[in-house]
Amino acid sequence: MPAEELLELLGDEYTRRVLAALIDQPRTGRELIDATGASKATVYRRLDSLQEAGFVESVTKIDPDGHHCSKFFAVVDQVDFEFGPGGFGVTLETDQVVTRGAGAGEQVADD
Repeated sequence: MPAEELLELLGDEYTRRVLAALIDQPRTGRELIDATGASKATVYRRLDSLQEAGFVESVTKIDPDGHHCSKFFAVVDQVDFEFGPGGFGVTLETDQVVTRGAGAGEQVADD
């Protein structure tokens, strides 16, 4: 995801609430709804965006009776933004560092 989109994503209050709740501890969708005070649709839309951006992952448990429950967890330890003459960049720190690019939002490195 380009740097501009990451800035826009994290600029959303509900996205930040969901991410903060997941940094605190892994949670189910229901637990996130309770923790953030957001609607079910809002929480799941933000989860989709956070998963697409690489901030969140999930594990689904399927019970023998056919019911399933997903637990979501944050995989980003730190996010750094840099602004300079060439534009801006974003570095996400997880188990591996991923740097996203300047100005036009191009991905400049993915280690």
